[in-house]
Amino acid sequence: MKPFRLNKHNKLVFPSSIFVELDFSIIVDLNQLKAIIKRDFEVKAPTGTEIAERADAGEYATRYDLLRDLGLHLFWANRFALAMYEKRPTRWRDVPRNRNDVFVPLLQPRENREAKSASVLNAYGKLSAKWDQPAEDDLFGILFDCFSNKLYRASELPPIKSTIAEALTTAEARTTVLGDFNPDHRHYSVDEILDVTEEQPELEALRRWAMVLHNQHPWDRNRARLKSFAEMHDDDVVVLFYPKNRHVLDFINRVKSGIGSVMQAPAPTPAVEPVRPLPPMVVGSAVKVQPKIEALAIRKGEIICSNIDVVRNSPPTWSPMGAEEIAEKTGIERRRYTAQPLENIALEAARAAMAHAGRGPEEIGALLFCTCTSERLIPSTATWLSGQLGIMQTHYSADIVAACAGFPYGMAEAIRQLQEVERPVLLVLAEKFSDKIGNARPSRMIFGDGAAAMVIAPSDGARDVEVVQTYASGPFSQVNSIIWPNHDFDNDITVYGPEVKALVKRYLNQMIGELTELKGLNGDGKLINDIDVIVPHQANKNMIIDIAVPQGIAAEDIYFNITEVGNASAASIPIALADAVYEGAISKRSLVFAPGFGAGAVGGYVVLSLEPSMVAPELVTNLAMGPKSTVAHSSLNDIKEAFHG
Repeated sequence: MKPFRLNKHNKLVFPSSIFVELDFSIIVDLNQLKAIIKRDFEVKAPTGTEIAERADAGEYATRYDLLRDLGLHLFWANRFALAMYEKRPTRWRDVPRNRNDVFVPLLQPRENREAKSASVLNAYGKLSAKWDQPAEDDLFGILFDCFSNKLYRASELPPIKSTIAEALTTAEARTTVLGDFNPDHRHYSVDEILDVTEEQPELEALRRWAMVLHNQHPWDRNRARLKSFAEMHDDDVVVLFYPKNRHVLDFINRVKSGIGSVMQAPAPTPAVEPVRPLPPMVVGSAVKVQPKIEALAIRKGEIICSNIDVVRNSPPTWSPMGAEEIAEKTGIERRRYTAQPLENIALEAARAAMAHAGRGPEEIGALLFCTCTSERLIPSTATWLSGQLGIMQTHYSADIVAACAGFPYGMAEAIRQLQEVERPVLLVLAEKFSDKIGNARPSRMIFGDGAAAMVIAPSDGARDVEVVQTYASGPFSQVNSIIWPNHDFDNDITVYGPEVKALVKRYLNQMIGELTELKGLNGDGKLINDIDVIVPHQANKNMIIDIAVPQGIAAEDIYFNITEVGNASAASIPIALADAVYEGAISKRSLVFAPGFGAGAVGGYVVLSLEPSMVAPELVTNLAMGPKSTVAHSSLNDIKEAFHG
């Protein structure tokens, strides 16, 4: 499934937000599946009884509040069907009796269905609309039809349904029998669901929910009933469940056979402080070949995803949060996505940096690529870039995985390589999160795409980098504070906020302490007092300010572009450096403190002098996608070339 597309209204939509597609190839046992289902469907979903009680008690403030609870409940009630099965109405006489890949749900009658439905209907009629009464009434018609005609107890649904043979041997087992089934009953297509538009973003999301939920029961629900298998007639129409794909069937067979269990990692050893923390590298005295930054070029994602876009695409797994609330919580109003492959935007930035520096491929001595979102392993993206750039040979081309500390890690390694090659080093940093976010709200709110490249060459005069420092590790909870891929979250990138905040606080305290101890540029005073501007990794504006201010750092001394760009991880700091020049926050040669920190409990910082002339004009890329397609990368041409066509 494509991570995003533009619909016919030119709105950005995320198919994964509404169409459930769990990756059963990485779900090894029933406990893991239940944990994923609980996270996605159960945590926030009220039961039918709870909805009726809230309705009777007058706890709903508006019609939308009631509608949202109905949607959450119905997704929960259909949790296993949505995740695992495709439904096919079939006449009983045509039902295969002995196949192990055809299933039927065994259902228990829902208690007090009529009374619960009456409570909801009565409450809705007394409530006022929150935004748009006709739209909300229309949504109520769809959702209430699903709710009032739900025949079974949702709390007792097993994930693995019975085969027909198993069902026939189960005493008093019942399943859904349809009335006069009409195969042409209204069914919403994928395009219809994705092409929904509403003026109010919350209602747009809810309409997609309602359409998906309707499609779970595309027949006359008023005529459906539960019936025992012993009472079945040949012309009765039952609803058979077929696994969505072979991975679901493989999972079912593994569970039934008792094969497969999660291999737990050994318990971690408690973290201890190092015997002697390594001091930062003071470049002027530590190395022979001094670094000069010849060029910085950036390439942002060409697609703007606003907070309204995020809300419009809210899946039922999220707590309600409006666009303004997202901005207040994160400091982000828009993030940037790209339809291009990760390596393509990295290549664009690299070419722009080399052009701005006036360097040819024959001059590059090493190429470093910093990312945590590359899916290219062989060859590494660094070597792929080297080949694309026409570099016949480097001394060193390698990928560096340091997540949001990619910039200080990359700069530290670039300076080390500079000592060996004594030729320009090309440092490329790029991330593409838009296709790895899935339905995890903290990730969708924060992460974006982007690329940057720097040419770092031997200096024939003053150096541009004063101090470099890197860190890694910590308590195991901080090491695992951001995970991708995460099997327990269906391989979505997962962010554990409190642990992230703890590691950022730990590292910032250490960084400020080190800068306070270092001498100023003139050999007197403190280096921290010489710093003109702070350009941190753009993780979360509010979090950084909350941690930095108690350390004596004024909020106005910190440059942020996170409002418009989001968190681009390894590319975050260099993109912010360039934006600071574009916006005039850096208008002359300035000493910059650039700290980074992130996944794996990695961290580090660079103190550098940035000359505005180093920064290349921003690359502007036209929208490279249409309503129904994105640009997909294929290495087929690479393979043909490697094997001479």
